[in-house]
Formats: sequence, structure tokens, C-alpha cells
Amino acid sequence: MPRAIFPQDFVWGSATSAYQIEGAVDEDGRGESIWDRFAKTASHIEDGSNGSIACDHYHRWRDDIRLMQELGHRAYRFSVAWPRICPTGRAPVNEKGLDFYSRLVDGLLDAGITPYLTLYHWDLPQALQDEGGWVRRDTAAAFAQYANIVSRRLGDRVKHWITHNEPWCASMVAYEKGHHAPGLRDGRAALAASHHLLLSHGLAVDIIRGNASASEIGITLNLSPAIPASAHAADADARRHYDGYMNRWFLDPIFRGEYPADMVRDYVAKGYLPQEGLTFVQPGDLRTIAAPTDFLGINYYSRSVLRSGGATADPVLVVPEAPRTEMGWEVYPEGMFETLMRVHLEYGPQKIYVTENGASYSDGPDAKGRVLDASRLRFLREHLLAAQRAIVLGVPLKGYFVWSLLDNYEWQHGYTQRFGITWVDYETQRRLPKDSALWYRTVIAKNAIE
Repeated sequence: MPRAIFPQDFVWGSATSAYQIEGAVDEDGRGESIWDRFAKTASHIEDGSNGSIACDHYHRWRDDIRLMQELGHRAYRFSVAWPRICPTGRAPVNEKGLDFYSRLVDGLLDAGITPYLTLYHWDLPQALQDEGGWVRRDTAAAFAQYANIVSRRLGDRVKHWITHNEPWCASMVAYEKGHHAPGLRDGRAALAASHHLLLSHGLAVDIIRGNASASEIGITLNLSPAIPASAHAADADARRHYDGYMNRWFLDPIFRGEYPADMVRDYVAKGYLPQEGLTFVQPGDLRTIAAPTDFLGINYYSRSVLRSGGATADPVLVVPEAPRTEMGWEVYPEGMFETLMRVHLEYGPQKIYVTENGASYSDGPDAKGRVLDASRLRFLREHLLAAQRAIVLGVPLKGYFVWSLLDNYEWQHGYTQRFGITWVDYETQRRLPKDSALWYRTVIAKNAIE
């Protein structure tokens, strides 16, 4: 008997992002992105590489669609490269860029694969960054124009839209920690960026609705259950702060139309906000951010265990003695269940999709040309079992997208980390499905885990 059966209309797919797979950064009128600029400084990237070729998907997209067909995928989540559409960040439009995505969408539909389109997966046009990037309110208006351009062209065929992927990364990791492009280390800039990212999401919702009738529209957040490292009050407060920093700072404005008051106090005390508080929030902004959406995308990878860093220091992330992926992240499938339940019970989105879930392991082909990635297969199986438990308890989880279809350019880690269920030889661009991909194909075909 199957151990876990999924709903008949459950959506099974895989996910990628433009900069991580497309390559062709100088072709057909594409403008420079912040990741093109960031990767030019070798010290920013672990192996000194860049995404100028990546998986060459820009030229090999037909082969990648055939690969998805062979693996039984019914949906594909991809992102559009903003600088391929608007090289300067605003009009005029680069028609060759739009044509590429139009061909991709048609190819997916012809193959029986439903497109799930993400408008922003971190590749801001460098021209907008030169003006201040997401710290400036004008960038939200530029994003609204870009959303209008793309949805007017593709909205007759694309019926599932995601405005942003992981605004926490695009603001806190990029503007506060400096690990992602544009590589700033400025807490005040990070908070302004987070607000303008969310504002641009809200502005885009109504625009997409107007251009893409009968579409689903949502946003994707990366969420992580925060756990105190001990029963001490200081660790409990570290947990509270980190939960606010990573989870509630984005969930609360989207679903409740407000930023968490405890985090505003924390950020004032830390000097990330002035004494007046949220000075970058203008009248009507929070109502715009809380525009009704059709679903929430959740990216889940691991939990966060927190220890106090002291009265004036940030909480410290502790990795328990447990199995880890090659990213150093704890393997914690129960966190999938905990995250889905928490979001369902506390925020109540109409629908939820797991828009990313996966693990980095470097297994390559053996002498027989087989990739025996048992650790990834086990990771996916246990996380899907946790997701199915949540469905049984009433969570409106409607689909799952494995991260990732292909080994790819893993941001600041370059090509040192492999998340794909398909192994990629970056020299020859050969694609080879791993054992996890073949197992996933069986799960999709049976709509169940045995």
C-alpha cells in the first residue's frame, strides 16, 4: 500500500531561475544585471565564476523541456530576467527578450507542462542599482512597469504568476549581509529595500490581474521555523527576534497589513531605523502590500536554531549535531510540516505551493554513468512525507516544485554546490538525470510515495 497519497489535482514540477541557468548574458539585447556586476569581483564568488554561460538554457531550452517531459513533470517554475526585457530597468522594451520567453511558454504548453512564472529572482538591472536599487521607492514603480510589460505579452498563456522570490534574500542578504548582489552591508538600506520589494509586489498584483484574466497570483517567501537553542530566556528572545527577522517581517505585511511591532522596536534600538520608526512607509503602502493574493509560495530548506549573542549582538545560528547537506544545512524534514501548519493556522492563505525544496549533494556519475544520489532521494522523500501529513490535517497545499531541475550557478557559491535532480557537465552541457529524478518521476506517475 502507498505510504502517502496526494490529492488528484496536486501539481508536480521543478524550479529554476534565470541567472542560474540561462547564460547568454550579452546576447539579443540583454542588459547588465546586478549579478553580472557582482560576479566580476572574484572575491564575491567562492570559485571566482559567473553566470555568463551557466547551463546555457537560453540556447538549450527545447532540450530542457524534453527532459522535463521525460521526467514526467507537469509544471515548471522559471523566472524572467528583468534586464532581458528592460535593459535599463524601464521602457523601452527589448522585444527579443520577450520573444524568448514567449517561445519558452509556447514550448511548455505544447509539451503539456504548465508554466509558473516568477517575475523577480534577484537579477535587478544594474542601471536601476546605479540609481540606488531597492533602497529607492522609484524601483518599485519600475518593477510595476516591468510587470505590466511581461503580463501584457504572456498573460494570455501564463495563468500562474509569482511576483518575487524570497524578498528576505533580496533585501537582508543582499543589502545587510552583503553576501548577494549588490553586496551592501547597511541595515537601514536593507529595511528600506525590504519595504520597496513588498510594495512592488502589491503594485504588481492588480496590474497582473488586469492583464492576465483568470490567473493565480502570489509571492514566494523562504521560511524557516525558529527554535531556541535552550530553555534560557535569552535564547527564547533570540528565537523571537530571528523569527521576526526572517519570517514575520514579510508574512505580517502581506497578510495583516502591518509590520511586527516588536521588530520595529528592535530595529530602532539597533540603529536600523530612526527613532521615528518606519519613515520609508507612506500612507496607503501597507494596504497596497496586503493586496489579496491567490496563493503563497513557500521555499523550505531547513530550520533555524538560535542562541543569544548577548545583549547587543545578533542571535547566533547553531547547527545541531545531525545530518547536513553539503551547504552545511541541517536536514530537518519536520520543519516542512511545522512551516506549513504555522502558515496555514496563523495566516490562512487560500492556497500554498512549495515552490522550492531540495538539497545540495555533489554525487556525480559512476563508471556506469549513473548518479546514485541516495542522500538527496532520502531528503526529498522525507520532506514530501512531511508535506503530505500537513495536507491530511487540512493545509491547502496544492503543489510541489523540487529545487532544482538542473545543477546550476549557485549564487555566491558559484558552481561548487549541486542542487539539481539532473547532473550537468558544465564543460559539455550534458544533462544526466540522477536517481532522485527517476524516483521523483515514479512519485509523479503514481501521485503517491510508497
